[in-house]
Amino acid sequence: MPIRDKLEPASQRSHQPLNLESPHIEPRDEAYRHWIFTVPNVICMVRLVGSIVLLVLALVGLRYWFVGLFITLTLSDWIDGRLARWLHQRSDFGARLDSFADAALYTALLAGTAILCWDAFRAEYLWLAAAVGSYFLTTVTGLVKYHRIPSYHTWAAKKSQGLVLLAGVAIVLGWAVWPLRLAALAVTLTNIEATLMTLVLPSWRADVSSLRTAIRSVRPRS
Repeated sequence: MPIRDKLEPASQRSHQPLNLESPHIEPRDEAYRHWIFTVPNVICMVRLVGSIVLLVLALVGLRYWFVGLFITLTLSDWIDGRLARWLHQRSDFGARLDSFADAALYTALLAGTAILCWDAFRAEYLWLAAAVGSYFLTTVTGLVKYHRIPSYHTWAAKKSQGLVLLAGVAIVLGWAVWPLRLAALAVTLTNIEATLMTLVLPSWRADVSSLRTAIRSVRPRS
């Protein structure tokens, strides 16, 4: 038992709120919980800066450089999560930073795609509007309920990420448009799941893998 708990009366301890916000933080992660410059967080920061460079490449018309950097930044998102687990450097700040970096990357992808191939982009606006609209729904729901943007990193989001990677490459290089439609549908469904998770969970939490996991976490134990 911590020394602070030993010194406090039992009546005061009984009224202290439980830390339901960060149940994903394991004891081995506690040493890095409040660190900013961990390895995964630095990778996220690089992805933020890279998103700006991505937009610049689109503005100057460097299509293949745009695709190459987008692939690299997407892979960095795959790597930082695994490094956070392997190095035991997971934190709430890292989860929020990762979500912010992802939002910046996909905003740059949308803007860059519109610049590089406007005709194809405009023809698929309904699919894109559904994906973007569902993201704003998820974001607004989280801000209203938690005053924070959700950072669930669900299994569905990880699968959608691969589809977005395929769609981005295919549309910019002029291969096909069907990967974009498939990715837009996957992203929309993923965001709908995240919105439902926000409605289910009583407090902000990071790294909740699915709606089923969220429901099980709030269901009373027998």
